[in-house]
Amino acid sequence: MSWFARLKQGLKKTAENLSKAVPWGGDPEEVLEELEYALIAADVGIEATEEILAEVRQSSQKNLKEAVKLAIMLQLEPDERRRKLRKLGFKPDATKKFVAPKGHVVLMVGVNGVGKTTTIAKLGQYYQRAGKKVLFAAGDTFRAAGGTQLKVWGERLGIPVIQAPEGADPAALAFDATQARKARGHDLLLVDTAGRLHTKHNLMEELKKVKRAIGKAEPGEPGEVWLVMDATVGQNGINQAKAFHEAVGLTGVIVTKLDGTAKGGVLVPIVRALGVPIKFIGVGEGPEDLQPFDAGAYAEALLEGAA
Repeated sequence: MSWFARLKQGLKKTAENLSKAVPWGGDPEEVLEELEYALIAADVGIEATEEILAEVRQSSQKNLKEAVKLAIMLQLEPDERRRKLRKLGFKPDATKKFVAPKGHVVLMVGVNGVGKTTTIAKLGQYYQRAGKKVLFAAGDTFRAAGGTQLKVWGERLGIPVIQAPEGADPAALAFDATQARKARGHDLLLVDTAGRLHTKHNLMEELKKVKRAIGKAEPGEPGEVWLVMDATVGQNGINQAKAFHEAVGLTGVIVTKLDGTAKGGVLVPIVRALGVPIKFIGVGEGPEDLQPFDAGAYAEALLEGAA
């Protein structure tokens, strides 16, 4: 099955709701009125929905679906870039590209239960297939199974895993792993961290400590800090995301479990609230179900069924 077919299947619940709610092919103003309610129900957000409708009304596109698609794609750009594209009349980039991390260390963060460790394994495979020499750091030292789960993935993929005993200092482990990456000549280190609630001040402070430790071991790192979010939480996860952003400075977001929600429009408010791009999205459990985010394919799949 192609990635676009997987994506369509993953966004099926959202697309079906949009298709049923919107009388595509009818009077344009009636279509836009129903589209407004449907997009808000899909968790796109009120402000973004209003901007989408304004873009469509001003569009020179004769095909309503194409105008809506382009307007959604604009909303998936961080604010500054979206304003620039509007001003210069450029179209958003609709092409899925290889996601090349800045630097050599990616710190992975998120709350409990979002599938962070599994996502790290899928990312490891993605970069491994691209010819990168990958190293894992099992920084979840709180759960007994935290390091074990990543170690099993590492053995399956042939990716070494830096571990520490349960209860060990995760910052010390991150420091050692960063030094090990340099010493062993690996291209990329993916650092797992224990899932934590954004409201737990001590745990967020610990996350800051982990980031500082990586920087001490190798100045300028981590080059990336990626938040893993569960799409089924919808806009309720935005406050969580903001807290992580304030604590460690996110550079990107990975959204998982899009196949389990009818609120697939949540990617829009995520980008708007954080001002950072969506890096990858996940629509299933298989390794091929996590892919680089493609705004064009996403908007197309979201509007599947539109005339």
